Order: sequence, then structure tokens, then C-alpha cells
Amino acid sequence: MGIYEELQARGLIAQVTDEPLIRDLVNNGKATFYIGFDPTADSLHVGHFMALCLMKRLQEAGNRPIALIGGGTAMIGDPSGRTDMRQMMTEETIQHNCECFKKQMSRFIDFSDGKALMVNNADWLLDLNYVEVLREVGAHFSVNRMLSAECYKQRMERGLSFLEFNYMIMQSYDFYMLFQKYGCNLQFGGDDQWSNMLGGTELIRRKLGKDASAMTITLLLNSEGKKMGKTQSGAVWLDPNKTSPFEFYQYWRNVADADVLKCLRMLTFLPLEQIDEMDKWEGAQLNKAKEILAYELTKLVHGEEEAEKAQQGARALFSSGNAADMPTAELTEEDFTDGKIDILTLLHKSGLVPSKSEARRAVQQGGAAVDGEKVTDIAATFAREEFDGDGKVLRRGKKNFRKVVNKA
Repeated sequence: MGIYEELQARGLIAQVTDEPLIRDLVNNGKATFYIGFDPTADSLHVGHFMALCLMKRLQEAGNRPIALIGGGTAMIGDPSGRTDMRQMMTEETIQHNCECFKKQMSRFIDFSDGKALMVNNADWLLDLNYVEVLREVGAHFSVNRMLSAECYKQRMERGLSFLEFNYMIMQSYDFYMLFQKYGCNLQFGGDDQWSNMLGGTELIRRKLGKDASAMTITLLLNSEGKKMGKTQSGAVWLDPNKTSPFEFYQYWRNVADADVLKCLRMLTFLPLEQIDEMDKWEGAQLNKAKEILAYELTKLVHGEEEAEKAQQGARALFSSGNAADMPTAELTEEDFTDGKIDILTLLHKSGLVPSKSEARRAVQQGGAAVDGEKVTDIAATFAREEFDGDGKVLRRGKKNFRKVVNKA
């Protein structure tokens, strides 16, 4: 089985523009391909995971990845698949985020000796002359065709700014420049990027007359992958300072039964034969499959030692209600009033809920517990000294835990 056939078997490929040529490029290690990442934060998150794993698979098969950081496009935001624009950032913030991305990507991709590249589209977009863009790029785009794209249809109902309208042109120009500068002959993206990617292919063909050298491919579940990186309390980050290895492990340990095999196929590097055997698993066996998923992905992001610690901690947590490696929140003197802290403030300060209103709902619905004892009184309080030493273990729902200690 070639790498292209493996990608199909893992459920990653949705559409391609020229399958025989793409199959030949990928299977024979002749592809120089890019995937774009917008530097909207100082850490990648689980929504980027599929793209990173895909780049790793293709590089191991002899292909050359280009990680395109959208330092230029981030200056104007991105309407794709969204109902509102992203916040504009300063150049300093964007550059800092780019540096953080490369450090994290290096766990997946080998950038040594030109085996992979990280490129910032600010290098060409920020120096463009407006008249030059109109002459060299704008002339090749049909407004009617652009407005038929799904990402623009959604925005048209609320109003589409001219700034946002240009995003497709900018992304298309990226592929053109990567093709010219680095011989990039293949682009990957999510299904919400399909129209923009086709624009890049068309621009190359119109400007350079290339018949089939510029090709595009899209990932079936990339948009769903972005959703995977969201929880009720925010994003699941790859940065251990934002999401601890234990929390990262727990996120994957708690995936829905219906999603576990899909995640194993798309995101892990386990042999397909081994995963196919799990198709027969039912009931409690699915929990074993979730453990395997959580361990493999934590090892990939944080290393084998942290994966072992997270797994042992999780098992200890569910067997005894406590764990040495459980995420910990610290209380300060300011968190106590007259030497006490109420349950709503405690849940909020621990990070288990994003607000006190969410904390109130959790308590009222029977979803909050302290040291294994359910708390149903929203006025319940706890003394400062109760958090000394090992502190207390808070639980929200069935699977979200946090150890809380008194920092003072």
C-alpha cells in the first residue's frame, strides 16, 4: 500500500483535482506540498493536529513539507467558515506566534537540511503594490465565481467587507509564490478552503500556462478537526503550559465511543491492521481503545515519559479518586473571604468552569464534587486550611478533575 492509498484508508482524503498525478507524486516522494497555519495564538491546538500528522506521514514517505505561516493574511483576518472576522494583531505578536509554532512543529516535522521549510507569507504579501496586484493577480479572478464560494455566501448575509473579499486572492497568490520560489506542486487544506485552493491552482495555470503541475487536495475532516480542539472551557493546546500533558491525555481519553476508531485512524501512526482489529471491540473494550489513543497522541506531542505519567495518573485517579500528576490550581490569600472560599468561586478559580454562572449550573445540576462528595448547595464554603498540604480534589461532571491547593 502506497502512502496515498494509506491516506485514503485512514479517511483523510475528500477531493482531489487530478488523482493519477497526485497519486504518482505522493507515492514516489516527488511532492513538495504546503499546508497553511494562521498565527492567531502563541500555540498550536488540537484543531491543527490532523494537518501536522499528515505532514509527518508524507515527509516519512519522502515528500517535502512547507509549513506556510500566515503572517501576512493574519494582518487582515480570515472569513473562511466564520460568521465574523478575526481580530487584527500587531506585527510583533504575529512574529512571536510564528516562532512558537516552529518550535512545536519540530516535534512532528524534520526541518533539518532542507527536508522541510517554514515560510511566512508576509515575506511577499506585505511588499505588494496595489496596482501590481490588480494587474498581475486581480485580472485572473471572476467576481461572480468568487461570490459563489461558500465562505463568502455565509458572510454576504451580514455584509462582506472589501478587506475580507480579498482573502481568496491572497491565499491563491500564496500558492503561486510557493510554486515559483520553492517548486511547490501540491497544496492541502480543509474542505472549507476548497474554493480558495482552486483559485490558487487556476492562477498558476492562467499566469504560467501549467497544465497539471499545480494540483490541490483537501482533507475530508479538517473542519471537524478544528472542532475537536474545543472544549467547554476553551482550546486544547499543544503547549504544556496552556494544557498540561495530563489534561491533554484526559481530553483524548474522553472522546465519544463513536469517534475513537476514527481518531485512531486519522491521528495515530499505529498500523491500520491493528486499528481494524479494534473494530470488533465493544463496551469496556472501547475504554482500552481510548487509552491507546490518549497514550499515542500524548507521546507524539509531549514525549513518552509524559505520556506514561499521564496514563498512570489517569488510572490512579479513576481507581482511587486522586492522582499525583493531576492538574493543579493554586489559591492565593485574595481568593479567600474571612478565611473561606465558596464553591462557585472555587470551581471558577480552579479553571474547571469559565464563569461563576457555569459553576452555579454545575452545582445545581449535581455535577460538582469535592473530595468525592457531591456539593449541591451553591452557598457551600471551605476553610483556607482545608487546602493546605495535598489540598482538595474538585470534580466537574464525571471526567474533569482538578487538585486545588493553598499557595500561601
